[in-house]
Formats: sequence, structure tokens, C-alpha cells
Amino acid sequence: MNNENLVINSLRFLSASAVQKANSGHPGLPLGAAPMAYTLWGKHLNINPKDTKWPNRDRFILSAGHGSALLYSLLHMYGFDLSIEDLKNFRQVGSKTPGHPEYRHTDGVEATTGPLGQGISMAVGMAIAETHLGAIYNKEDLKIFDHYTFAICGDGDLMEGIGYEALSLAGTLELGKLIILYDSNSISIEGSTDIAFTEDVVKRFEGFGFQVLEVEDGNDISAIDKAIEEAKKETKRPSLIKITTQIGYGVPNKVGKSSAHGEPLGDDNILAMKDFLKWESDDFVVPQEAYDITKEQVEEKVKAYDSWKELEAKYKEKYPQDFEKLQRALNGELGEDLFDEDYFKFEKDMATRASSGISLNKIAKKTDYILGGSADLGPSNKSNLDNQESYSKDNRAGRNIHFGVREHAMAAIGNGIELHGGLKSYVATFLVFSDYLKGAMRLSSIMKVPLTYILTHDSIGVGEDGPTHQPIEQISMIRSTPGINLFRPADAVETAYAWKLAVESKERPCALALSRQNLPNLKGSGKGAEKGAYVLAKEEKDLQVILLGSGSELQYALEAKERLEKENIGTRVVSMFSMELFEDQDDSYKEEVLPRSVRARVSIEAGATQPWYKYVGLDGYAIGLDRFGESGPGEEVYKTLDIGSDRVYREAKKVLENK
Repeated sequence: MNNENLVINSLRFLSASAVQKANSGHPGLPLGAAPMAYTLWGKHLNINPKDTKWPNRDRFILSAGHGSALLYSLLHMYGFDLSIEDLKNFRQVGSKTPGHPEYRHTDGVEATTGPLGQGISMAVGMAIAETHLGAIYNKEDLKIFDHYTFAICGDGDLMEGIGYEALSLAGTLELGKLIILYDSNSISIEGSTDIAFTEDVVKRFEGFGFQVLEVEDGNDISAIDKAIEEAKKETKRPSLIKITTQIGYGVPNKVGKSSAHGEPLGDDNILAMKDFLKWESDDFVVPQEAYDITKEQVEEKVKAYDSWKELEAKYKEKYPQDFEKLQRALNGELGEDLFDEDYFKFEKDMATRASSGISLNKIAKKTDYILGGSADLGPSNKSNLDNQESYSKDNRAGRNIHFGVREHAMAAIGNGIELHGGLKSYVATFLVFSDYLKGAMRLSSIMKVPLTYILTHDSIGVGEDGPTHQPIEQISMIRSTPGINLFRPADAVETAYAWKLAVESKERPCALALSRQNLPNLKGSGKGAEKGAYVLAKEEKDLQVILLGSGSELQYALEAKERLEKENIGTRVVSMFSMELFEDQDDSYKEEVLPRSVRARVSIEAGATQPWYKYVGLDGYAIGLDRFGESGPGEEVYKTLDIGSDRVYREAKKVLENK
């Protein structure tokens, strides 16, 4: 056995042993893909396990995240903070080695993967970030950003629609430093991929504008090495390296079979694999010679890191202003005096999508590391950055990204930009199309990536476009996702607060649900928005009923209050700007806003009523829509569906009568 195969087989047996001990996991991919992973990590990947946040490190994403045992074995072998004991605790509660790779949880994991197609899509975002930062900060003599983004994907990644979306855009943008290694083993859970996946992947990627390279034998590390070298030489086109492998390689009874994909091999098969690969070590025991090889490789990588640190020092000395600007961006520091009195000042009534565009541009004018875009809806979303150029293959410095009609990939790419570091990103579409990006939004939350989602046309106020474009259940869907802040501002000032909270967020993604139609600016709005919910209009008489609302319908609660107060009914109006932030407050504040003693409550929101029962209780009433909308002018649709101040007034009178 040559020295390199010693490392490769160490990776195989560590992975197989981890799965076997856990009695759970996916051994097939690690056994087949270990040679390509070793070749990439050992010979090409610029990393430093002692500085895992090094800005110019190469990024590596295991998009086929079910093969996590391989990634953990690589991290262990290449000196990251992952021990043999951690590998032994694979898939156990509280361990550093969960079933799928988790960002922020395991040292060296660049992104949470597992839902197929997400990893390669986030890799596209990372590659965009590298080019943009390079365009902003690199100098002719000193390139501070000059690295690659690598991913290993499988057949399943390429079947998922999000992969088509993201990689099509990658080809359009000519992301030459994006290199994807395709573990082509032609096996999925149900059997041969021929039952559902017979397209010519090479032609597809050539159509995308990729350079496509092929390696016929997944164990030929020399051919893999040569292909990666060739991919790195291509400066314009992203590269796909199709590597034909055998799932479960080394296990005579499993090789090439779907049974190798997602179940432990069994003790007998591990013994057979040891015999086939001539492996003499016990489980979880790595030969010292293998450690010596990876240690030597890491030492070479650290030399590249040291060279970059010297370059960084020269950059700091020669370009101090740019260096300082970069440090602020890497640390996420916002512009000074950003949220001054002028920031919250709006002269006229407007749609919250419009006030969102104004707030975004005020922030972006003083915070130059913000970039983002829309899924072909920029003019409608008001998400374009004024006086800024478009990001493209010809202009990497542009800050307006055109994602095309690709909502799911857009969100994942936004995650990738955020994960890269040094940039603050946002993505935009209509709220109703949040269905199309939900998978990536969920990962934003799991990873604690503070991506901002601009979601406009947030109600039946969309009007003539009808039920297909009028969101009903989408706000509830987002609110039910743990760790996301959803803001539904009622006017321009609340919208300004939504943006303030979004760009200040360090660990929570934020979604802004914004109106298409004009909304009146409300007296006293925003002065408690940062606590999620606040008393917008205090009762004039002894408090008898509380009216709650959000967004475009909050005005109806205020109108109903006027009528109720004329009847000597003390009425409070509460703006429920963000349920999530309100839940973060202590009990005393919640009681101050929504006293338990007042059980007569009515809420209004032009969407599913489900989330509101927590606040109106059994004695209250939630006005909303548990049906789809209607096509017609927005004001007429509101009247037809009985969403307005008259309804609030009537329901308030009913709950008071029944209390």
C-alpha cells in the first residue's frame, strides 16, 4: 500500500467505523469519494486548521451532506478541533459530529448541508463573494482575496431543481474559481439512477457555460489531481469535474449497490473490507504514517497562510484606509450616525415596499459592504441600490445582483454570500413566492445566518393578480420557523425600524413583509418596535378591549378604536410588528402591553388567523383569512372579504358582550 492510499483508507475506515458504532449513517459515499476528497484536501485546498476564519482560505462544501462521516474524518486527519472520541460519538446527542454537517457547530464546517442541492448553491454565493471582495479590495500588486470555492456533490444534488437554478446562474456569471467535484456513482436510495435520471450531465453543464472535465476511475488520484489543476487554470468558466466512482468501494457485498448508501455495513462487511483493502489497524486507529503525511501537507498549507499574512501586513501599511474599511466589513460594523433622526423621517404616505427601498438605500449609502438583489422583481420590490451598478461577469464590483426567476437558488446564494464573510446580503421577491425559497430560508435559521428577506406584495392588497399572488398562509409559515424574525411594518417608520433591526442582526435571518399599496403614516408609530409589539394608541377610558394588528390592517384597528371610544369603551391598539421579538421580552413587558386581566381582544391581519390565537385567547377573536383571496382592485377585495374597520368594530362589540 503506497503512502497516499494509507491516508485514503484511513478516511474510509474512520467513516465506516463511525457509522457502524452509531448504527446509523451513510457509509457508501465516504468509501467511494475518499480518493477525490483526499486529493483535494491534501494537494489543493488552502486552509489553516489553527485559523479557521482566515478570510482568504479556500472554501469547501460537502453538498452531499449525508456523507458527513467523510467530512469529519477529513477534519480530524487535517488537524481541526475534532478528536477520535468525537468520531466515536457520531450522530449522538450533543456531539461535535451530528448526522449532517452543521455550521457554527463543528470546527471547519463551512455550511450546513444535507438537503440536497443547497450546498452547491451556497458555494455559488461564496464564489460571488470572493469575486466581489476581490474587485473592491484587491490591488495590482497585492491581492488580498484570491481563493477558490470547492464542493463535492452527488447525483441527488444534480437532480434537485435548486441545483439547476444556481449552476445556471454560475455559468452566466462566469465564476471561474468555482470548482465542483461530482461523485458520479449512479446510485440513489431506490436503486440505479437510471430509473429517474438519464440526462447527459456533461452536456447540461456545457450548456450552463461550465468547463467539464471527466475522470473515469474514482480511485485514480493522479487523474483527479490533474483535473483539479486544469480546473484551476480556467479563469472564466466554472468547472465541473465528473468523477466516476463506486459507492461502497472496498466492500465486496456492497460495492455498487443502493444498500451501501444509507445503512451501516455490518461487522462482517467491515472485516471483508479490511481483507480487501489489506487493512490491519483496529477500528478508529489511524496508522502514524498516515498522520505524518497529513501533518506534512498541513505544514505546506500553513506556509501559504504565512505568506498571505505577510501580504496582509504589506497591504495594511500601503493601503491603510482600505484595510480599515475591510476590517469594518469583516466585523460587520455599520456606518456611523446611521440611524439618526433623518433616517426615520418620511414626508408622505407610501407603500412599505417604497419606504423599504428608501431605508435600504439610506443604509447602503453609509455601509458599502451591502449587496443583494431580487428574483427578477427589483423594480416591484424596490430592492435596487440607487446609483449602484449591477454585479456581472464584466463588473464584479457591482452591488445589484440579478438572480433571474430563481427564488430558491437566490436564497441559498444569499446564504453563501453571508457565510463567506465580509459582506451583508439581502434577497427579494413577492411574499407569496416565499414558498419557493423556504428550504434555503430554513437553513438560514438553522445556521444562524442573518440574511435579510424582502418579501413584498404581502396581502390581498395585491388585488387584480388574484389568489395565486395574494399570500394567505405564508406569514404563518415564516413565523412558525424557529429563529427567524418576521417584521410586518404598518407604515414607513416601522419599516425603517425593520431595516435597522435586520442589519444589526448577528444570528437571526430577518424577513420583511411589505405592502404593495400605500399606507398612511401612523401617529406615534415605531416607538416600541424594537420590542416587537407596543402600545400604539393608549385607551382614553378604563381599558376594556385590546385591538391588535400588523401591517396594512393596523390602520383599521385605529379607526375602530375611534368609534369605540366615542361609546365610552376604553380601547387600546397594539402594533404586533414582530411576534418573535415580542416573545423575546420579559413577562413584565408582555403584561404591560397585553394585561392578562383584559380578555376582550380582537386581532386583524389579512392572512391566516392561526398565529393570533396565542394573543387573543379563547375569549377573543382573530380577523383574517382562512381561505384564498379574490381577483379585483385591492380596495374592493378588502371589502368583499370583510377585512376592515367595520369588521373590527363589530367583533370588538361581540367579544365585549360575551365576556
